[in-house]
Amino acid sequence: MRQFDIDRIRDDFPILDRELYGRPLVYLDNAATAQKPRQVIEAMETMMLNSNGNIHRGAHRLSDEATALYESARETVREFIGAESPDEIIFTSGATASLNLAARSLCELLVAEGDNVIVSEMEHHSNIVPWQLACRGEIRTLPFDDSGELQLDTLESLIDERTKILAITQCSNVLGTRTDIARAAAIAHRHGVTVVVDGCQGVVHGGGSDSKTSDSKTWVNVSELDCDLYAFSGHKLYGPTGIGVLYGRRELLERMPPLFGGGDMVDRVSFAGSTWAALPFKFEAGTSNFVGAVGLAEAIKYLTQFDPRDIERHEQALLRLATEGLEKIEGLRIYGTAPDKAPIVSFTVEGTHASDIGVLLDKQGIATRTGTHCAQPLADHYGVSSICRASFALYNTPYEVTKLIESLQKALKMLTR
Repeated sequence: MRQFDIDRIRDDFPILDRELYGRPLVYLDNAATAQKPRQVIEAMETMMLNSNGNIHRGAHRLSDEATALYESARETVREFIGAESPDEIIFTSGATASLNLAARSLCELLVAEGDNVIVSEMEHHSNIVPWQLACRGEIRTLPFDDSGELQLDTLESLIDERTKILAITQCSNVLGTRTDIARAAAIAHRHGVTVVVDGCQGVVHGGGSDSKTSDSKTWVNVSELDCDLYAFSGHKLYGPTGIGVLYGRRELLERMPPLFGGGDMVDRVSFAGSTWAALPFKFEAGTSNFVGAVGLAEAIKYLTQFDPRDIERHEQALLRLATEGLEKIEGLRIYGTAPDKAPIVSFTVEGTHASDIGVLLDKQGIATRTGTHCAQPLADHYGVSSICRASFALYNTPYEVTKLIESLQKALKMLTR
């Protein structure tokens, strides 16, 4: 286990040495995409320089090497999230692709006209719109309260004999609220409802400190969560863009129809009809992003060097420091005040527009995010059109949090004078 040394950790991320407008970069947009350690960059470069051959189908050494690396990456992901078999790990182009696959395939398999799907009010658009596109029945909404906590007590009342699927986030990308997925899944499964989890933030920041045992090397265990499908992307997990994962229970994946057709996902093709390859290849049509998969595996290996409790303590300290500083600013409102939060803090300031704040922070070297964060129903809940968000990662420091507060105060003086 590697010691949690923030200076050595920051040395692993080359981009953190960059300056913006003559000021040191303070990168606080980690919920959108995290920076990549040099170990990930070097692993991908090494593969492209030495083992760049199309996987599974080549009759040459490069293909064999690339295939071995790709399938090894699948095993790394399996171990990281606690899946039973590598056959339950499907590589996609990202969480959006994973959730679209889940929605299209599950709705074809399970949802008839007159049935319903439950989607939480705090979902990212990638866990709302695919269900709207695929569902032939009704979409019902699981609400959250003003603190940002999902109202799981109301879930059972939303379920009836026509409810087929619950789509729910493990951690809100705006509020930071972490959902008790195991509880939600238990309620849903009592009624035979299939549970699909958006794990984009949860796979990085977990389900709370209580879930981290002394020997844990992972933030997520899909068996303990008892979900049926679990989606996440690589680029929020310190890995590359263009790679994601859909985990599914084997028995469910066996029943689900494939979304994409093409090479590598078939057993036999004829004009009379085609049959599908075994799992997981049934869902991986065409040339997969094998270089990205290797990069994702390297990111996981990087993260699991550390005790997850050390990362949790560090990120929670940053969150507390930021929250305490922001709460002292007159007219500022923080969205998401539930007790169990990931290191994400979203806010507005009375009399200002979030985008103006974001621009002025950027000019001071502070990278944040503004807008609805692909969660417009959540913004509508609070009656706002744009929200500022600062999100922290294992390489951020208390000094950077202090710079955020100081820079925000300077920005507000310019906007309100």
